[in-house]
Order: sequence, then structure tokens, then C-alpha cells
Amino acid sequence: MLLTSTTRTGRELISEQLFDQLTARIARDHPDLDSDLPPRILDQALAFLGACALTIEPIGPSELVDIGWHTFILHTRDYADFCHRIAGRFIHHQPEPTSDDPQPSSPEPIGAPIARTVSAITAAGFALDQVLWGGTAAECGTKCSQCHAGCTDSPTR
Repeated sequence: MLLTSTTRTGRELISEQLFDQLTARIARDHPDLDSDLPPRILDQALAFLGACALTIEPIGPSELVDIGWHTFILHTRDYADFCHRIAGRFIHHQPEPTSDDPQPSSPEPIGAPIARTVSAITAAGFALDQVLWGGTAAECGTKCSQCHAGCTDSPTR
């Protein structure tokens, strides 16, 4: 289900050939996914990156959308060209810390709230696939305060 009044999609940001190539890679690397998910995941990863180009607040992907970002990053030349074209800079991927990582001295929570990411994507004019962001936009805004890593109050758990 899409929640938006715009017609802009993430897939519009790259060529159809590259979109098909990356979607096939997601399907191959994640055979457990339903067959309709790989193109949806990639579309939302591209919308997320499009929002990254425009927002100054830290934002982060959902667990499913991160699959699309990881897949795109593996195509380093295409990814770097894309970043420079849409953002004028390279969009780095900073993974969430694991329990083995040293803990930061700052008391601020790690990760960006999904609600902030959802807002940034819609503000950038992209269609939002609610299911890939953990439920409805309203749930993300009221129930979930962290990204997928370490989230304890996710509406999908």
C-alpha cells in the first residue's frame, strides 16, 4: 500500500536496466523474500537515498530497505555515480553498532527514528511503501522511536 499524493518513485532515479539488475541481485541473494518484495525494496532504498540527498537530519533505513542499499553499494561505480548525481557527494553507509562494538560515551540514542526517515522521504516527494517501513506512517510516528537495529518498541515486533 502506498501513502502519498505524489507520483515520484525511487526507481525513477536510475535506469531501468540497472533497476532490473539490482532487483535480480536482491532476489538471488535473498531467496526467502516474497517475489514482489525485491523491486519494492529497491524502490524504497532509492527513495531513501534521494531523501538523504536533501535532508540534514540523520536518517536510516528499515531492515528491509537496508537490503536494497547494501545491494546498490556492491555496484560501486554505479552507486558512486548515483550519489554524486543526486546528492553532489558520496552517501556513506554507517552501520548500526553491534553488541561487540565499543559503546559511545554520548547518552544520545544510536540510530535515526524511522518516523524521521519516513517524513524525509515524503517531504522529498517520494511514494512511501508503508509495509517496508514497519507499518503505517502513523504507527512509525507514534510507536517506533529507533531504526531496526536494537529497536524495542517497533510496531512490527
